[in-house]
Amino acid sequence: MAKQPEQKKAPVSFQYDAIIIGTGPGGEGTAMNLSKNNKKVAVIERQETVGGGCVHWGTIPSKALRHSVSRYIEYKANPLFNIGERPSRLTFPDILRHASSVISKQSNLRNRIHMFQGDASFVDKHTVEVKRLDGSTERITAKTIVIATGSRPYRPPEVDFSHSRIYESDTILGLEHDPQRVLIYGAGVIGCEYASIFKGLGAKVDLVNTRDRLLAFMDAEISDALSYHFWNSGIVIRHNEEFDRVETRDDCVVMHLKSGKRVKADCILFANGRTGNTDTLNLEAIGLKADGRGQIKVNETYQTEVENVYAVGDVIGYPSLASAAFDQGRIAADAIACGNCDDKLIIDIPAGIYTIPEMSSVGKTEQELTAAKVPYEVGRAQFKHLARAQIAGTEVGSLKILFHTETKEVLGVHCFGERASEIVHIGQAIMEQKNGGNNIDYFVNTTFNYPTMAEAYRVAALNGLNRLFK
Repeated sequence: MAKQPEQKKAPVSFQYDAIIIGTGPGGEGTAMNLSKNNKKVAVIERQETVGGGCVHWGTIPSKALRHSVSRYIEYKANPLFNIGERPSRLTFPDILRHASSVISKQSNLRNRIHMFQGDASFVDKHTVEVKRLDGSTERITAKTIVIATGSRPYRPPEVDFSHSRIYESDTILGLEHDPQRVLIYGAGVIGCEYASIFKGLGAKVDLVNTRDRLLAFMDAEISDALSYHFWNSGIVIRHNEEFDRVETRDDCVVMHLKSGKRVKADCILFANGRTGNTDTLNLEAIGLKADGRGQIKVNETYQTEVENVYAVGDVIGYPSLASAAFDQGRIAADAIACGNCDDKLIIDIPAGIYTIPEMSSVGKTEQELTAAKVPYEVGRAQFKHLARAQIAGTEVGSLKILFHTETKEVLGVHCFGERASEIVHIGQAIMEQKNGGNNIDYFVNTTFNYPTMAEAYRVAALNGLNRLFK
């Protein structure tokens, strides 16, 4: 009997080349890059406007709030302004109005991308169902799907977040009254930033830290500077404490700590960890599983265990930075469009913490270099000695440069003070130079504008080089 010719399978037809779930920095970076590579892209967003948590509840609003409060503090301290001309007191709702205008300007996504509003869930590895606000549903298909759903604040199940005096970092943006005493539970980045904001507005602040020091991932000298500044401004820091229960009353809330202490406040802000937004995606339908924190495991190009499904941003965990999420999306898009991607996220990712004053760092800390037995020296510059800081009245702070004692390679840059998150990038640029370009001598041999905060690099470099044995 003659062998029948094999039937060729018809190629599978998809509506889109890629579907992106979420429009935060990770989703935006992926969608924009795929669109520029002439891919047909659909984006699903559950909110009415794009931007994700970064724009609406996280990075943008909190930094806009911080900026307003910082300027208010400078205004009050400036002797040029007569006390009688000053407003009696700014309130949290007052500064929220400025944040709202910034949010509206940052909500933008274009480049021939098809938008779907609603909640997304997997049907299979190529199909996503979108449930709209009116309850109707639509299914769309794509060759590749990218999860960029971000994260949300962790809510302890025993705490009643429906109470009008209990908030987390998303709902705090709906605060309408003017609290005189604020309790912040969790002294991580978000907790420290909001402690600065509320203290700057004149509130009494209790900052409950579940660990033994603030921001232990930062260089110890820099985090100690923040601790001292908080203490000096009147913020009460309670280290090594955990809450037992929260007692709610009509006019206040009381946190009962496991140590037996009770702390009373007008409102409580919980800022103790975040959870990946994966619980409603129906990951089981594609054989994918998130960990206990709702996060998804990926490889170097952000591909999950399901070959056509990628994930970027907070939903994959570390480093959980908006800046890194955008780059992750760009790298994932290149891998999707080209089949591979040689680009990798940089190793030395800068950290910017928008307390008042700011903190920022890139590279190794003193503690890491000591543990690794790397011979290093430290160069320091105090802001109070810089003409620009004296002019601006921002004399609190310092810059430190860590460099190898033999090769003079810059190993880490750490900054505390106003504009620290901007200043650190000068050091980062030198650290990224190859073929001997990373050398602390650069800061001595170059000419900086005068007066500028950048001069701190020359001062710190000279200070450090003077410590070397001749």
